[in-house]
Amino acid sequence: MYNYNQIEMVHLEVTQRCQASCPMCDRNENGGADNRHITNAELTLADCKQIFKPEFIRQLKTMYMCGNLGDPVIARDTLEIFRYFRKHNPDMWLSMNTNAGAKNEEWWRQLAEVFGRMGTVIFSVDGLRDTNHLYRQGVVWDNVERNMKSFIAAGGRARWDFIIFGHNEHQIDQAEALATEWGFEKFQRKKSGRFFTASNKGKDKHQAQNRKGQETQLLQKPQKLDNQNLALLKQAEIEKTYGSMTDYYNSCSIKCKAVDKKEIFITAEGLLMPCCWTAGRMYKWWHKDPRVEQIWDHIDAAGGKSGISVIENTIEEVVDGPLLDSIEMSWEKDNIKSGKLGVCAMKCGTEFDPFGAQFV
Repeated sequence: MYNYNQIEMVHLEVTQRCQASCPMCDRNENGGADNRHITNAELTLADCKQIFKPEFIRQLKTMYMCGNLGDPVIARDTLEIFRYFRKHNPDMWLSMNTNAGAKNEEWWRQLAEVFGRMGTVIFSVDGLRDTNHLYRQGVVWDNVERNMKSFIAAGGRARWDFIIFGHNEHQIDQAEALATEWGFEKFQRKKSGRFFTASNKGKDKHQAQNRKGQETQLLQKPQKLDNQNLALLKQAEIEKTYGSMTDYYNSCSIKCKAVDKKEIFITAEGLLMPCCWTAGRMYKWWHKDPRVEQIWDHIDAAGGKSGISVIENTIEEVVDGPLLDSIEMSWEKDNIKSGKLGVCAMKCGTEFDPFGAQFV
């Protein structure tokens, strides 16, 4: 894929913890019980100092915190970790995706100071006071509004990402006007690609639950065509051409986004993967045994979790080890059954890209 000296971007999942229970997030079961396969792992500042040496940080262009399972604003050492990266690379780009519902005003002011003009916070806020919590379950609006305003008032550069659902699409213009009033640099209408099932079928709705397992909001696709993910609308065309989505994944060419960006993904367990999508297949909550997923074949071939740990090994040792080559070589297999890594076809196939279409 790439060698150690070519890496320019780090995607860091600093924690698996989150105060929210978003129904389409893998850290919980439709917003209910926590994913039984995760441990609420979290990287400390000491871990990050061990993993990311100053000379490595100096070669980077970008470090951003997002991840699959947790929100960086919940982690204990997030601010100090950003400060550590900034100390060793004053010119790199820093960013963070967050639901904005935690920490106090002083914390957000300090984050703005660390980021300066070379960084941004992407606030994932899907509605207004009366709707944001319908998807961002457990997130308190007063905290969100206070923290967004505090960060921007301290000079922070901010983007508002607004996932469009049926229950909030009537508020898009109002939210965008509010973003302008509060000083956001950009308002992103995000057309979710998550109305697409693990069995490769589109869907129109998703039933949310609360922590007690009781049904809450019925999440529905937006009604207006302009607010829907265009890639999902292309599904019928793909199926007509190839016969089925599975047949498309079996035969499609792969253009790896991680290779294009020269990016690595570090999980909250300190594991190195090429991207959040490959790592995201490790702990699907609906599996009794998560190791039924293909990605474990590549992890096991690289020595198991110990073999791809950047706490037990250096980043260079893992990058130069067998994992990345094993994943890349799978793309030449005839089909998924014979070993082509399915998640790579789903996320980086050249003709069907629900992720990229979210931002169009």
